[in-house]
Amino acid sequence: MVELVRQDNPRQGALLLALSALLFAIMGVLIREVSSGVNNETVVFFRNLVGVFFFLPMMLLKGFAPFRTQRLTSHFLRTFYGLGAMYCFFYAIAHLPLADAMVFTYAAPVFTPLLAWWWLRESLTPRIVGMVLIGFVGVLLVAKPSGALFEPKAFAGVAASLLAAAAFVSIRAMSNSEPASRIVFYFATFSTLLSAIPMLWARQALTTHQLMLLLAIGLVATTSQLVMSKAYALAPPGKIGPLSYLAIVFSGAFAWYLWGEVPGWSSWVGAALIFAASLLSITLPPARAKTT
Repeated sequence: MVELVRQDNPRQGALLLALSALLFAIMGVLIREVSSGVNNETVVFFRNLVGVFFFLPMMLLKGFAPFRTQRLTSHFLRTFYGLGAMYCFFYAIAHLPLADAMVFTYAAPVFTPLLAWWWLRESLTPRIVGMVLIGFVGVLLVAKPSGALFEPKAFAGVAASLLAAAAFVSIRAMSNSEPASRIVFYFATFSTLLSAIPMLWARQALTTHQLMLLLAIGLVATTSQLVMSKAYALAPPGKIGPLSYLAIVFSGAFAWYLWGEVPGWSSWVGAALIFAASLLSITLPPARAKTT
């Protein structure tokens, strides 16, 4: 297996991660729209299933060659982390106040630099730690969590954040041999197979409108995954991770525009801190790339 040099271009990586955050926020709007009548198991399954069909045109044109890999175990572990985080997030959303679940959803960048330093031996500078913490304080101000953040059920949220961070770092770990399209293809395939199991007892009839929303969720989610995977291939997760926080800003903007949810002063301050952390990410200078 030929191993390539991992790139370190934080500006390009940060911009792509910001785009991924926007797509993630759009996906959240679609999920909120469909979840009133569709259960979580169905939403997760369709989100992953559409991802598999997303790659059919490439397979018809080029065959299976672009997806051949010698790192099947790494792809399965990435799926384990990502799908595990997805189900833990859904559990947190079901059993905790929405604001508290939201904090855990965006806490992954706090753990990402530590995991990248321990797993990949990538740099962990005071500036990286500082911008991650600034962004997370912004998330707390926007979400305004309650005391439920410290209840035993919140451990599911902590697990979700850790698993999501592990998924981000695993993408970076594979980037020296696996292109973004291959990473997302195996994630979609393995996730579809695993998320099909709950459908044995959670299957439900769908209207045409619900089906169209689920297809849209799958397309947006897969595109977001592709963009995110490319972003983490371009730059270390510790450097660009705070850009993930922009998803909460984009979500707030959509909530204001679509449902008239007006943010308070703390949300504006939190959004400003998130933007500050994001700007710090973009202005980080690229370092000389390392081989593995």
